[in-house]
Amino acid sequence: MPTDTSLSMTALNHLVLGSAFLISVLFGAVMHRTQFCSMGAVADIVNFGDWTRMRMWILAIATALLGTTWLAASGQIALSHSIYTSPDLTWLSALVGGVLFGIGMVLASGCGSKTLVRLGGGSLKALVVFLTLGLGAYATLRGITAIPRVYLLDRVALHLAGTQDLPSLLARHTPWPAHTWLLLLGDAGGLALAAGALWRREGRDARLLLGGIGIGLLVVALWWVSGHLGYVAEDPQTLQSTYVGTLSNHLESFTFVAPLAATLNWLMLYSDTSNVLDIGIVSVFGVIAGSALHALATRRFRWEGLSGLEDTANHMLGGLLMGIGGVTALGCTVGQGITGVSTLSPTSWLALASIIGGGVIGVKYQAWRLERAA
Repeated sequence: MPTDTSLSMTALNHLVLGSAFLISVLFGAVMHRTQFCSMGAVADIVNFGDWTRMRMWILAIATALLGTTWLAASGQIALSHSIYTSPDLTWLSALVGGVLFGIGMVLASGCGSKTLVRLGGGSLKALVVFLTLGLGAYATLRGITAIPRVYLLDRVALHLAGTQDLPSLLARHTPWPAHTWLLLLGDAGGLALAAGALWRREGRDARLLLGGIGIGLLVVALWWVSGHLGYVAEDPQTLQSTYVGTLSNHLESFTFVAPLAATLNWLMLYSDTSNVLDIGIVSVFGVIAGSALHALATRRFRWEGLSGLEDTANHMLGGLLMGIGGVTALGCTVGQGITGVSTLSPTSWLALASIIGGGVIGVKYQAWRLERAA
């Protein structure tokens, strides 16, 4: 007979996963409603000098940074327990993986989160990207491309005495404690980014505000669900602290590379009783569902297929590059570009810059191909 303790842990797991799913449904609906797209933000700047969608992304970063700072400063979550603040600053992996991901998202017509949103809206192109991204990610986690990642890139790292978040780094070299630096950097950085996003009139458009603030708050909400609601100081089975519903046993928020690989693995091994749902997997299903619900409600659901050989090759290659690059860089435009940077991790900021740089390379390559064809 199961004990009351095991029943309560099971109930907590269901509560965490259910909450994560509902937050993810909202995430998908907001992305679909506002056309939030990191790849599109980069392409708009390079091709047209239009910063509107980039302002939405910056506002999402600002909102997530302010919210995450508040959660951490008030003691509701411990950012030192996230994967982004480990003592190993893997700068080469962030650079190489970020560039690969950035190029891939251009070839695939969107990043990992946009792929799920497009899939929910009826795009079979996105299904191809989903499959190839998941394959590339799984191979880089445990397969053939994991070998160069682990033995060539990840070994080139700065090994720090403690966590790598900027408040902790500065606290080790100044009289001020990490808590003070967290409030100073988190609040000042978040407000500065928000001011930059909202400075011009187009930055205060209702759609932009919904996309930027909405996505940022949902990232914060998932931090709270995994890091506060799902935190158990002493698991009755292991007698150690645990984060219920997470695959990594760390507090987590939105990211869309490794969870796509985990989702494929879950679907293929569904009947294996050891194969269980986690926050990453339910977030994948939630974003697709949220996008589909909004697309159907607004009559914007459209079936979309691949247009030919070159289109198929680009989307397959783009998905593979995103899977390989995203795992290598430890995240995507959301996983590193919003969730990771909200922890004030230097590696996350470096990965974000590399992803944008790779996106610029990809957009310029596409423009060159079009000019050559013309």
